[in-house]
Amino acid sequence: MMNLNGKFKFPLFGWVVYLLLMVLLCSLGFWQVKRAEQKTLFLQQQQLAIDAPLLNLNLQPILDGANLDAVRYQKVVVAGRYDEAHQFLIDNQIMDGKPGYFVLTPFLIDQEKRAILVNRGWVPLGRDRNSLPNVALKTTVLQVNGRINFFPSVGIKLKDAEIPSDGWPSVVQVVNHDVLASRLGYDLYSFQIELDPKASEGYRRNWQVSPILSPEKHLAYAVQWFGLALTLTALFFWINNRKQSEDSEE
Repeated sequence: MMNLNGKFKFPLFGWVVYLLLMVLLCSLGFWQVKRAEQKTLFLQQQQLAIDAPLLNLNLQPILDGANLDAVRYQKVVVAGRYDEAHQFLIDNQIMDGKPGYFVLTPFLIDQEKRAILVNRGWVPLGRDRNSLPNVALKTTVLQVNGRINFFPSVGIKLKDAEIPSDGWPSVVQVVNHDVLASRLGYDLYSFQIELDPKASEGYRRNWQVSPILSPEKHLAYAVQWFGLALTLTALFFWINNRKQSEDSEE
């Protein structure tokens, strides 16, 4: 690794490149370790929410600014009534390879000035986009059971995708609760209730837990980055040692 005088023979440029790559590889490794810790905490919060007792929104309203990750997937019940006349259809939702809509119906909460959007499930696209599905309710619903979740997301957000179309039901690409609240004329919670699959007045509901990269995957990636850093170090000193040997033979 060193010559007879105890000095490295590798040029300065080589040292700079080596150190920069080492910083990069080690940073990526530690970042993956941190992500693994974050995912572990998230999964713990997720399981706590799933196992938590039923949350009654009439008795325990969720405050603005609350940590929604901590209550995501928690089962919830709320009393009130649907605002059937003002419903939203979330466009470009795929189920079994077929295009369709998620039906979002505002639910006016008893004794509150705020409503919550209830995702009543998936309906297929009609003959064309000018033929909207009939999402009228057949019965009066005074209580909703389901689970808390974020609104459906999209990979690429187009300009004005959060602006709902004219008329009712109104079609929207991306849900922004503030924009929809402005359209409705009353406040909305910043999350949705996914209607219980056994509840009435719903459509196709196959609610899943959003997949995430597991902590183990992140740790595996971290090992790979640290392994590359170790390999780079071994290669660097092997080249340096070989250069010293060649110089000593001259």
